[in-house]
Amino acid sequence: MGGDDVARSRIPQLRLDELLEELQARIDAARGTRDRVHSLLEAVLSVGRELDLTQVLRRIVEAAAVLVDARYAALGVIGPDGESLSQFLTVGMAEEEIAGIGPYPTGKGLLGELISHPEALRLGDLSQHAASYGFPANHPPMRTFLGVPVRVREEVFGNLYLTDKHGGEDFDADDESVIATLAVAAGVAIDNARLYEEAQRQQRWLSASAEVTRSLLSGSSHSQVVELIAQRAREITGAELADIVVPLAGGETLRVEFACGGSAPKRMGLVVPREGTLSGAAWTEGARVSTADLATDPRLAGDPRRSEGLGPAVAVPLGRAEGHIDAVLLLARGVGEAVFTEREVGPLLGFADQAALGLELANRRRDAEQLAMLEDRDRIARDLHDLAIQRLFATGMTLQSAARFIEHPGASDRVLRAVGDLDETIKIIRSTIFGLRARDEASGNGLRARVVKAVEEAQAALGFAPRLSMEGLLDTDVPAAVADHVVAVLGEALSNAARHAQAGRVEVLLQATGVKVVLTVQDDGVGIPEQGRRSGLRNLAERADGLGGELELASPPDGGTRLVWSAPLGP
Repeated sequence: MGGDDVARSRIPQLRLDELLEELQARIDAARGTRDRVHSLLEAVLSVGRELDLTQVLRRIVEAAAVLVDARYAALGVIGPDGESLSQFLTVGMAEEEIAGIGPYPTGKGLLGELISHPEALRLGDLSQHAASYGFPANHPPMRTFLGVPVRVREEVFGNLYLTDKHGGEDFDADDESVIATLAVAAGVAIDNARLYEEAQRQQRWLSASAEVTRSLLSGSSHSQVVELIAQRAREITGAELADIVVPLAGGETLRVEFACGGSAPKRMGLVVPREGTLSGAAWTEGARVSTADLATDPRLAGDPRRSEGLGPAVAVPLGRAEGHIDAVLLLARGVGEAVFTEREVGPLLGFADQAALGLELANRRRDAEQLAMLEDRDRIARDLHDLAIQRLFATGMTLQSAARFIEHPGASDRVLRAVGDLDETIKIIRSTIFGLRARDEASGNGLRARVVKAVEEAQAALGFAPRLSMEGLLDTDVPAAVADHVVAVLGEALSNAARHAQAGRVEVLLQATGVKVVLTVQDDGVGIPEQGRRSGLRNLAERADGLGGELELASPPDGGTRLVWSAPLGP
């Protein structure tokens, strides 16, 4: 057989080998497609199984990287402004690499291309795209790129970014189709997770409102309720700090009545201006005011909290009925954290209204209790006048008459002294009756009421309630001018204890002895520093000198500081 005959006889064999190879390739392709579809279904099930939003997002990124065999993957969540990224989750880089690169991207360059044009984008070399302008320092090199938007109910939630397929190949149409399918499933999973998260948050707000109501009905004090409102709002929103701010007289400044989170001790009692602060804006407008960055917002140049490393913040008024606002609740997160969304702020406003209603009911109940107390005082005063004084007066008259019949001089003197004691007792009871009925106290202008108010206001700055004791006829024996000095000295002493003493206990004793008024303020703090500022103490000494009194400072054996300020009651 010749060579041509041999060649012709081998042609069918070669064609058969080619057909077999083609068949094997198609079988491999079908098997690969089957395996890929199976992997896609597993990824969809894995993503849809989670209800926690953070876990859902993490599963989406991980699944995307596995499905297309990408070295690096990321999911960028678009912020409320629709122009930047508020969250960025990555796969493929170690924590050390991420730290070396610096802050996460905000949505500029090629990443921003998908934000402005939410369509699938495939590139063989991302550096050649017009929107690309390079990587930051320490960023690993990347060449191939695949980006696909993730939609939730026709709204673009974010974008999936994948780079550098293993083996150096480009991303193909099949890769794009697989990731687009995953993006659809991801949108459903994200929507379910957000609905679940919203329902859970709503339940927590309802529980917090019920807890505030129970606290009010159980007789908790105003300060305890305010503390509860701030703490629950901070916990539910995940805020770094929460402040309750109340307006001061005149309305130009506001004071932090309660603070929790962050540097709470420094903020307690802090006075901030109404202009140029988030709390002041909410109080002025009577509506919710928010910012994406408290530290850099030009509207908030007067806020002293700008230097505390804070980012997103929101302030809501407590009580907006008839234009009256009792307080403002301020919540703030750290720099770089997510802004407060409408989904969060909506329930917060409802909680604020409920809390304000509770505070208003508490104030009305306190007024009713005070009215009942005043009525009780009036009844006691009538009983003392109609019963006790009349009987004492009658007893004195009887003893005075009987003294004429006593022949022993010593016995007669004793009876007359008893009559004198009864007269003094009658005077004291009459002074007490006058104090009980004094309209100054009923209107809150008596010295006793003013001292009680000053001590209550200091509780927020101290973090605890000072112990208060009062003795003597403070509202009747202490002149108005001296009473003003007493209240001013007490305020300065409590302020010093809150700012400098680091005390856990403060005791206040106010006495009117008939000759002088004595104010004693003692704490268990660190004492008076040798190099500390003493301008406040000089003011207290000058007040005492101007009235002919004196100021004494001492350190008790068990530590702390004892301040004794006194002034005469006579001219």
